[in-house]
Amino acid sequence: MLRRDLLGAGLGLSAAALARPTLAQGAAKVLRVIPQANLTSLDPFWTTAVVTLNHGYLVYDTLTAVNSRTEPQPQMAEGWLVEDDGRRWTFTLREGLFFHDGEPVRARDCTASITRWARRDPFGQVLWRAVDALEPLDDRRLVFRLKEPFPFLALALGKSPSPAFIMPERLAQVDAFTQIREAVGSGPFRFLPEEWNPGQRSVWTRFDRYAPRQDAPDGLAGAKVPKLDRVEWTVISDPATAAGAMQTGEQDYWEYPLHDLLPVMRANRDLVVEQRLTEGTYGCMRLNHLHPPFDKVEIRRAVAMAVDQRDYLRAVAGEAPEGWGVCPGVFTCGSPLESEAGSEILKTHDVEKARAALKAAGYAGEKVVLVAPGDYPQINALSLVTADLLRRLGMNVELVSVDWGTLGQRRASREPVERGGWNVFHTTSSGNSLNMPPIHLMLRANGKDAWFGWPDDPEIERLRAAWLRAPDPAEARRIGDALNAQAMLSIPYVPLGFYWQPSVWRRNVRGVSRSPSTVFWNIEKS
Repeated sequence: MLRRDLLGAGLGLSAAALARPTLAQGAAKVLRVIPQANLTSLDPFWTTAVVTLNHGYLVYDTLTAVNSRTEPQPQMAEGWLVEDDGRRWTFTLREGLFFHDGEPVRARDCTASITRWARRDPFGQVLWRAVDALEPLDDRRLVFRLKEPFPFLALALGKSPSPAFIMPERLAQVDAFTQIREAVGSGPFRFLPEEWNPGQRSVWTRFDRYAPRQDAPDGLAGAKVPKLDRVEWTVISDPATAAGAMQTGEQDYWEYPLHDLLPVMRANRDLVVEQRLTEGTYGCMRLNHLHPPFDKVEIRRAVAMAVDQRDYLRAVAGEAPEGWGVCPGVFTCGSPLESEAGSEILKTHDVEKARAALKAAGYAGEKVVLVAPGDYPQINALSLVTADLLRRLGMNVELVSVDWGTLGQRRASREPVERGGWNVFHTTSSGNSLNMPPIHLMLRANGKDAWFGWPDDPEIERLRAAWLRAPDPAEARRIGDALNAQAMLSIPYVPLGFYWQPSVWRRNVRGVSRSPSTVFWNIEKS
């Protein structure tokens, strides 16, 4: 409550300090956005940070895209042809596609981009095992030749979390584990590197040569019409200051407002507060499986035994139960694969029992470095709850507070903590990223090729592959239950439940879509 009282006091001060006339209508086509976090990486294949994904949707386009029913639709592709009993897929590009540097989009740009994407993306890695060859046939056609049928191919390329963005061949040929420092795509907006100041400001301008599809917008598919001249992101890490900027009209759109400030936002008739993300935001505690103490499964299980998701969700979204929900499994609650098979460990909520389990597992006081993003209030709140919990368990916790961009860089380190590594960090994921095994980043457990934390569980990998071959929904559900049970045994990560994250925008902003990702096409400002 002290935190909320301080925020309330800060809001009053910030609103007064920021009070000034709103910008003139000459800037009516400039959308001023407070993003969820600082944009530090421009490479959507190198990092899975959602802020870079949102940048990706501004700058890049994709061969396919998913509609509101998660069905893949043509996007850059005019269409595709499946032959040879599902082992040959030929995509044909639409005419009139250009990159921001003026070069036409060619099939070889697509093959190079997809190849680079598949090195890093979990679904791409699964797809690649089925690919015998991917090559351009001419400037507008490319073909996948598969070792075996892969009916999820179009979905893999266009799924909402981390799709296969298309970039020029010269950029796509950069090693997938090396960051690209240049952002050139063929999407509806161009990135302006000369106006990029990491930690403060990022700017995109409308790409006049972008040719939208003629289909009606539907989810992430259909027409992506750039109706704004510019999109400007301004990082405002203090929530009270951000709220003041929204109230005075200095900013138009706040992606992830602090829940404590929503009543103030709702009381302002010039603001719209609406749940825009369609499947909830899920908290995740990621443990480093490479180094002590969490290289021991028994210690990971001891921590899971002590977790009470309600503590985390209240810290982020407050006491109102309609703002959050417990979900003691690895798949999105409400989805066909929702499961609590083997999830008893997440229902234990017993610190004393967990402390005893920790002692029995041989925890010897090793330092636990927990890296928290001080400029990302929701994830920082999750981090602070874990820091308190681990200390109550008797662990030797060092809480390191950094900005989100620095955390995104540090979590890639495989070094031990004495050489700049880490043991624990937290993140969030939209529900649409956790509803199927091949796109579930946290559930990938292929060791050195897994996501940060690098869990190694061959049984999880076997079950993930089996799910793709399931002959019917009943078998897919059975495999999903087995996956949940296995994840509860080896703890690749600790699920922390879900909360509903509204966004706020000025009432003169129209066309904000309900979708699994934050996009800025089809938005108008009067």
